[in-house]
Amino acid sequence: MAYLSMGEAHRRITDYLSRFSDAVSSQDAAVLSPLLAVSSNSASLQSLADALNVFQDSNRLVGQLERSSQLAEIVSPLLRCIQSYRLGRFADAYVVLEKAANAFLQEFRNWETPWAMEALYTLALEIRLLAEKADRELASSGKNPEKLQGAGSFLMRVFGALAGKGPKRAGALYVACQLFKVYFKLGTVHLCRSVIRSIETARIFDFEEFPVKDKVTYMYYTGRLEVYNENFLVADQKLTYALMHCSPRKEANKRMILKYLIPVKLSIGILPKQWLIEKYNLIEYGEVVNAIKKGDLRLLRQALREHEDRFLRSGVYLVLEKLELLVYQRLIKKIYVLQKQKDPSKAHQVKLEIIVKALKWLELDMDIDEVECIVAILIYKNLIKGYIAHKSKVVVLSKQDPFPKLNGKPIGS
Repeated sequence: MAYLSMGEAHRRITDYLSRFSDAVSSQDAAVLSPLLAVSSNSASLQSLADALNVFQDSNRLVGQLERSSQLAEIVSPLLRCIQSYRLGRFADAYVVLEKAANAFLQEFRNWETPWAMEALYTLALEIRLLAEKADRELASSGKNPEKLQGAGSFLMRVFGALAGKGPKRAGALYVACQLFKVYFKLGTVHLCRSVIRSIETARIFDFEEFPVKDKVTYMYYTGRLEVYNENFLVADQKLTYALMHCSPRKEANKRMILKYLIPVKLSIGILPKQWLIEKYNLIEYGEVVNAIKKGDLRLLRQALREHEDRFLRSGVYLVLEKLELLVYQRLIKKIYVLQKQKDPSKAHQVKLEIIVKALKWLELDMDIDEVECIVAILIYKNLIKGYIAHKSKVVVLSKQDPFPKLNGKPIGS
């Protein structure tokens, strides 16, 4: 850092304080928001942090502000946060940012109009991002990483402030999405339910009046929740909504949505096009789709093994594992088609022994009893129409639509 005189440091701090005070007085959220963006690469905030390292008595300058009593509780801890953040002391920075954020929220409640909504959004984002950094710092030094949990509590208070009647409620969905990010990170996704109930059952909210980007994020996270709960039809609706309304420029976001939408579509019998998989670099799903098309159980298991870590991290491994039934259906259908070409009159009678041989060719050793059990499950799940002639060890397929399409119904239903 180049030499910074006391006078220059004083000027930088007073300039920041003046801009902050003026933004509040004139109710200018566009000016106020960047002043709260602690984690941004803003040159002005970096120069302010340098000034705070030189000029140690910033509280005296804060006291000279107009409305100092109201603003001091926001600005004093905010300055300490900016200083600590630039020094890489993230846990310390989080503690004082939470103080500033609580003071700001109190002021926000008192303001009659939602003029400061963008500034509140900035604080909501900053407190989550800084909590994540603080927890990584605490964990690396062997301390308890509990700042993100604190951020969740703060964001819930913000959500409560926005969830009443009046124009401020338009900001509730953005904060709900920040809460979802916290809960997913902490592994406490059950806490999302109370937020979802507030959004989806409260009559004060009209979902369509929220900003599009917030609706997309909301549908993405609630769609993921439905995947975890195996409500695939609802997950399909929500994730499809997120994909269709996502900005065409946000390819990374579309890829994130497709990571969950593709397994959901597969579970209801809809295979994605190869160009989609290639465009969004989701080649791990390409191998799964190939396995289903070919009726190749070995290929499916190989794909699940190869990408196990990725699928487990995404929470879709168990969804994909259940596709085995769909692969068995395709395999038996292939046998049926080959038989139909050779002898159409006997095509609907498939010997269990032939299925055993097909599996052996795929290097999967199963005895005839195991295969009979699998076929019985396929019939029960309505993936095959027909019955098993137990004595003769033959699957007798229906002559009409022996392999029903899922038509949007999940495999396990």
